[in-house]
Amino acid sequence: MRACFCALATAFLLHAQTWIDPNGASHDPFSTRSAVHVFVFLRADCPVAHRYAPELTRIANQFSSRSVDFWLIYPDRSEARSAVARDISEYGLSGTPLLDPEHTLVALADATVSPESAVFDHTRRLTYLGRIDDRVTGFGKSRPAATTHDLENAIAATLDGKPVSEPRTRAFGCFLADVK
Repeated sequence: MRACFCALATAFLLHAQTWIDPNGASHDPFSTRSAVHVFVFLRADCPVAHRYAPELTRIANQFSSRSVDFWLIYPDRSEARSAVARDISEYGLSGTPLLDPEHTLVALADATVSPESAVFDHTRRLTYLGRIDDRVTGFGKSRPAATTHDLENAIAATLDGKPVSEPRTRAFGCFLADVK
């Protein structure tokens, strides 16, 4: 059933569709000419996502000159625009925030937690879904530093037109509300 819904969402996204940012401006994350589109699914109340803010900003800055765009996806229907704007500002997150209350982008990527990342190539093909790195090892468990940088590796492989060595990893964090 989930795969069927994802296929429908993908077909729907082949036609122009927009999402709004916290200021009310419309964006279509697939309308850019970027070679890679990175979506990071977040909740403004998620402490795990907040711990990853510096790493997400570092990765966004690292790839900023390489035809990669970063989208910060906030899918919680109950999250106020002001809370999302405050989250972006307070934690210095890099990327364009989008609200996804209908979970269209969530379904396209099959995301379930915050923070979870999805990498799409220029044809809108999902090349990676999962954790940012392996620093968080389970619910309430983490190591001092990451030993594997999954998101960074996935972006690099996708930019180079190579398959991602591990296209799915398990992300740990806060569950996205109302995701079925």
